[in-house]
Amino acid sequence: MPRTTLLRQLLQQRHLTTHEAFAAQYERAAARLAELDRDPRLASLQVSPRQFDRWYGGELLTLPRPDACRVLEHMLGRPVSELFSTAHDSDSAYDRDEGSSTGQQATSAPPPREDDENPLDIVTRTRQLTATNADDATLAFLDSSLEGIATRYEQDGPYVLRPQARQVRQLAHTLLDGRQPPRTRRELFRLAARASGLLGYMAVNMGDFALSEAYCTEARDLSREIGDLDTDLWACGTLSFSLYYAGRYDEADACAAAAVERAPRHAQCIRLLANGRARALGKTGDRRAVEQTIGQALRLSDLHEVPVGLTSCISFEPYGRARTLANAVTSHVALRNTAQVLRDAEHIDDLVEHSTSSWSRSLVRLDVATALLQQCTPDIDQAMALGREALQLCGETPISSVYQRSRDLHEQAGPWRDHPAVRDYGDEFRTWSSQPAALAMASSAS
Repeated sequence: MPRTTLLRQLLQQRHLTTHEAFAAQYERAAARLAELDRDPRLASLQVSPRQFDRWYGGELLTLPRPDACRVLEHMLGRPVSELFSTAHDSDSAYDRDEGSSTGQQATSAPPPREDDENPLDIVTRTRQLTATNADDATLAFLDSSLEGIATRYEQDGPYVLRPQARQVRQLAHTLLDGRQPPRTRRELFRLAARASGLLGYMAVNMGDFALSEAYCTEARDLSREIGDLDTDLWACGTLSFSLYYAGRYDEADACAAAAVERAPRHAQCIRLLANGRARALGKTGDRRAVEQTIGQALRLSDLHEVPVGLTSCISFEPYGRARTLANAVTSHVALRNTAQVLRDAEHIDDLVEHSTSSWSRSLVRLDVATALLQQCTPDIDQAMALGREALQLCGETPISSVYQRSRDLHEQAGPWRDHPAVRDYGDEFRTWSSQPAALAMASSAS
């Protein structure tokens, strides 16, 4: 007769007396243990019919292999040394029922009901719910990677940093496919949203507006899932930024206005107002709305005591005052408010010139150059000199905003095309815009 082991008794109590029933439970237990112990080898463990017959019949000279022992202990909650030992008569409900020769009913407790929960299963489930595939060190690494990208962006540019940002986004998404407690999952959502947001901003600078819209929408939706208003508003600002450079000015204004309406006093609204609304309104020719919007942005700047200097263009921090005024300059260029452009540009000149952002210095020069051509008495020589400086500052890292404004300056100088300074600028612009990255922007703009 087969030896009655504790394993045999437990399997009888749980109605796992066939290979098919036992194997299904065993494989589920192996998968759970593989996740809990972070040992993926266990998930592939299986039991053959022959192994099951030997275990169930107690026909063992030695214990099963170590990994199989781990799964059995996890599944049945008892050490394997006990599972494969001979069960005592007093431990068997079946033996107790059959052990009375007088026919009297046994007085021991009845076997557990099938709907009772095993305490070990409860503890195991709790461990599963609180287990995580992303520890604090991993979260800190992702966060510092995004901060490093933002810090180096104006020096290295999108072509160098985009692969790193994509890796951060991919890692965050991969981790989100796993298991985390709520606190960790919320942080992964925030990091994934910000990685998408940075990629959306880079796509604008590279002239790929459809890709930017997709990234920004992802960043906005992920941040809304966790109630991260700061990242949500930043993503809306970047989406408005993308719509502006795609020439969709009414949509750019509407996008920024809707975000401002949700949290009018939030620090991110400075950017939404100056970069999103004011510049788009300038393109539509609404002078009064531009003045009101810039004034609102400057009042918010005072309320939040933002930095005076030129903050990084891609930073998640609130706009500094100099960057807000630089956006005001661009708005006034569109309205042909030449005197205002020159006053504001002079006001921020020192801050811009001492910044590390060659793009910002380039863009301010292009705005001032355009304003000089808009004067009643155009200063052609100075305008073209500033235009050439702007192209030289941008060098081999062209971005769509510099491309568009340098192209517009070239077109506005058309009436003076025979002037030597205009010809020199035209030659430099054609050389600069022949770079592969600039050619891609030209194709996108067309």
